Amino acid sequence: KTGDFATSLGPVFTNLLLADEINRAPAKVQSALLEVMQERQVTIAGETHAVSEPFLVMATQNPIETEGTYPLPEAQVDRFMMKVLVGYPSEEEEVDIVQRVTGPAAAVSAVATTAEISALQRECRTAYVDPSLVHYAVRLAAATRDPARYGAADLASYISFGASPRASINLIEGGRALAYLRGRHYVLPEDVTDLAPDVLRHRLVLSYEALADAQTPDRL
Repeated sequence: KTGDFATSLGPVFTNLLLADEINRAPAKVQSALLEVMQERQVTIAGETHAVSEPFLVMATQNPIETEGTYPLPEAQVDRFMMKVLVGYPSEEEEVDIVQRVTGPAAAVSAVATTAEISALQRECRTAYVDPSLVHYAVRLAAATRDPARYGAADLASYISFGASPRASINLIEGGRALAYLRGRHYVLPEDVTDLAPDVLRHRLVLSYEALADAQTPDRL
């Protein structure tokens, strides 16, 4: 009636954004996530809107069906801290799943507020990281870019592009969080190595030679 435009904020304005089967989302939808996943803000018609804190994007991807799917841009994949492979559940886990789905609805109650989660994130970032561990994380990421320099020349032909500096950052950030969950305020090497496959696997761009030889990022 007035002829004016009004901004309607979409579903990314939340604390936890679940993108189910993200590879079925069109390219325009995926590209819209690029800014918010890195900058924690959305720009619409020149106006910037910040998302709430804490903010987390969790996505699932079905690797079996390829028809009707869209490959995720590498720039977007790199913005995910980790890629976790979820296989079939064990028999005991599947029994539990069936009982939960077919049984009566369970009462759900809050265990923490968003302010408490943000406070825990800030406290987690105070964990001590020895400078040698930072160098270790950087060398791990650098080895994927120049394997020959780190004694793995036979892998060079399998990797077209290695991990970006975000990998090094996320190895340390993730190591801090894992150390905190393990009851420590300091990071150990195993905190970094335990997370290395999850942090690195989606950041390696394999060559055609690697695909022909059935190589995987985890194996490399």
